[in-house]
Amino acid sequence: MVWRTFVQRKPAFDVESKQLTRELRDIVGVSRLEQARVVNRYDVEGIDEALFERCLTTVFSEPQTDTATPELEVPQGCAVFATEFLPGQFDQRAESASECIQLLSQGERPTVRSARVYLLSGDLTPEDVETIKAYVINPVEAREASLDMPDTLAMELSQPEDVEVLEGFADKSQEELAAFIAERGLAMDLADITFCQHYFADEGR
Repeated sequence: MVWRTFVQRKPAFDVESKQLTRELRDIVGVSRLEQARVVNRYDVEGIDEALFERCLTTVFSEPQTDTATPELEVPQGCAVFATEFLPGQFDQRAESASECIQLLSQGERPTVRSARVYLLSGDLTPEDVETIKAYVINPVEAREASLDMPDTLAMELSQPEDVEVLEGFADKSQEELAAFIAERGLAMDLADITFCQHYFADEGR
């Protein structure tokens, strides 16, 4: 069973959303944006409902400054999207929540996934929304996340393909190495690949 909660700052404490709104309007130039709200989403698997309810105000939120709800209320006309870390990237928020739940339960450590949900209000065009996504999503570490509730948090890992073995690399001429760079689209010059060639030649492989 996967449990989900949305945690957002109360208006008086929501400094992050106010700052993001200013950045998107003044720096990014999305003048039609009226407000950008940031909500933290947590999905948890491996605990029962009673423990999850205990965690809402002890792990996921602080009652004085936050509100935690099972559903996210999206105002009419509001654009919404979510972001999450790429598989393999370290998610400090989810890791800390998982550790805290285990300390609280003194049992098995649950699986936790976190995401950031953005709610955008204003007379925005699809191009405006894409501009905002490009600003808040760093493709090196994050991606757009699904808004749907998952059946499980278990990671589906694809089987990697066999690593290609290059025959005759150590014997290629300078012209062949230059052609190899162009063919493979490598981000290196002739001196770089020559260095690699000498390394493997010295290794005898």
